[in-house]
Amino acid sequence: MRKLVLVALLAATSLSTAAFAEGKKIGVSWAQFQEERWKIDEAAMKAAIEAAGDIYISADAQGSSEKQLNDIDALISQGVDALIINAWDKDAIGPAVDKAANEGIPVVGYDRLIEDSRTFYLTFDNIGVGRIIAEEVMKAQPEGNYAIIKGDPGDPNSNFLREGMESVIGDAVKAGKIKIVGETYTDGWKPDNAQKNMEQILTANNNAVDAVLAENDGMAGGVAAALAAQGLNVPLGGQDGDLAAINRVARGTQTVSVWKDSRQLGKAAGEIAAALADGTALDAIPGAVKFSGGEKGVEMNAILLAPTPLTKETLGLAIEGGHITKEQACEGALPDVVACQ
Repeated sequence: MRKLVLVALLAATSLSTAAFAEGKKIGVSWAQFQEERWKIDEAAMKAAIEAAGDIYISADAQGSSEKQLNDIDALISQGVDALIINAWDKDAIGPAVDKAANEGIPVVGYDRLIEDSRTFYLTFDNIGVGRIIAEEVMKAQPEGNYAIIKGDPGDPNSNFLREGMESVIGDAVKAGKIKIVGETYTDGWKPDNAQKNMEQILTANNNAVDAVLAENDGMAGGVAAALAAQGLNVPLGGQDGDLAAINRVARGTQTVSVWKDSRQLGKAAGEIAAALADGTALDAIPGAVKFSGGEKGVEMNAILLAPTPLTKETLGLAIEGGHITKEQACEGALPDVVACQ
């Protein structure tokens, strides 16, 4: 699997826009713009689409399945030649895929799985992300009481991440070295909801929580606030490479942020959608592999990019990559953070 991911990454970043059709309309339906990372994704995606001579059209569903369906209807009515869908709800999105298929419009399922063989799945290896979060937190806290703050129950990524975490902590849980004292989904991946969930877990356990696995950085921020309110600072993991999270890593209030370079993902999506709009078959996209890891086991064409863990030792990678400035990353940093010395 690791080899497939690396091959896919190399292939995805080498797609040539020269062969793509020019002047096609690429419609993009975003689930919501709550997380800062989506703006980074969008900028890279739009740049790739426009570099191919195509036109970027988008809509923000604002966390509503009904609005997303209406948005996609409107994009189809505008004559789009391909769709990129960042689905709010994996099940509710079905009618939109049906309508696109009936109109002969290819679909890229962006970052979040739409389990339908008629879509091309593009994401980072989310099981791998969950694995990295758990590995880094477990290095810092190999035993004790763990809390797990999962994402929205309607997003397949929540379960992929949890699967990756389980592959790391499962044996320790069975052996009684790790006890999961609280585990909950978080509606909308919202930091405020994550903070409330963490507060409830702390109350239920008289603050006896030794580590927290949070499934993204926004929620990790809510968790960190709940911990700080109780005078606690325990190993905490998240993902997305949010700027505030990278600074928390430097300050020692978050153990790891798994960086999924949104610029890579957005660029690949724009290039893939342009290729599909020009008539390229799903299985002819360079670097495509077969994926069947969803709930239904549907075999799909996919590209899974490799994520990067940012810790006190490695957060310099985000600085060197231009994702964050040294000043932003290192404000208030601990003296042992390599990149801030």
